[in-house]
Amino acid sequence: MAKRIAIIEDEAAIRENYSAAFRREGYAVDAFDAREPALRAFDNCLPDLILIDVNLKDDIEGGFELCRELRARSSDLPIIFLTARDSEFDAVSGLRLGADDYLTKDISLPHLMARIAALFRRLEAMQKLQGTENRMTRGDLSIDTERMTVHWREQTVSLTLTEFWLVHAMARYPGHVKNRQQLMEAAQAVLDDNTITSHVKRIRRKFVEIDAEFDAIETVYGMGYRWLSN
Repeated sequence: MAKRIAIIEDEAAIRENYSAAFRREGYAVDAFDAREPALRAFDNCLPDLILIDVNLKDDIEGGFELCRELRARSSDLPIIFLTARDSEFDAVSGLRLGADDYLTKDISLPHLMARIAALFRRLEAMQKLQGTENRMTRGDLSIDTERMTVHWREQTVSLTLTEFWLVHAMARYPGHVKNRQQLMEAAQAVLDDNTITSHVKRIRRKFVEIDAEFDAIETVYGMGYRWLSN
């Protein structure tokens, strides 16, 4: 069955262009011009991946609000912002709300397709993990790759798809420094340095919300990050 992609974009021409491109790649597509009709449709069934513009008609930051609502419904639904708003502040805001990627509309179609394919590969990799690889414990950290859940001191840490695989990559070999390229490969994603940094900061913040003394992720300046044993 074809993967289903939902596009929320208020400009009809752009919406139709992307829809046609995805259909050519074999994806099923649902397209919406605003937040409310999309949410009503998602009440029945969530798609496999969602592309969101930030500005939605008169709702200047409607995409951000939509992302927040979708992330509350599902922690592992792949969400990508695709927008003309290219400021670093907007990109960081989108990632903090739980998006897996933040792209601008000047991205080429082949590059966009590669990003989407990478997200789907991660989902497939998660579904294929079997046996002892399904569960991993590192001190107060426990990871279940079958259910895609992370617990710290027996409390659930709500992570996005990208965050989950970054934690998994670091914690799999405690004490080993993972550079940004290795983290990208582990997460099966194409992420620039600033995006990885934003993801790691958000991961830390989520753990600190559970444990104010959390310090298991160490930044090794000029090299990358590592998970410290506890």
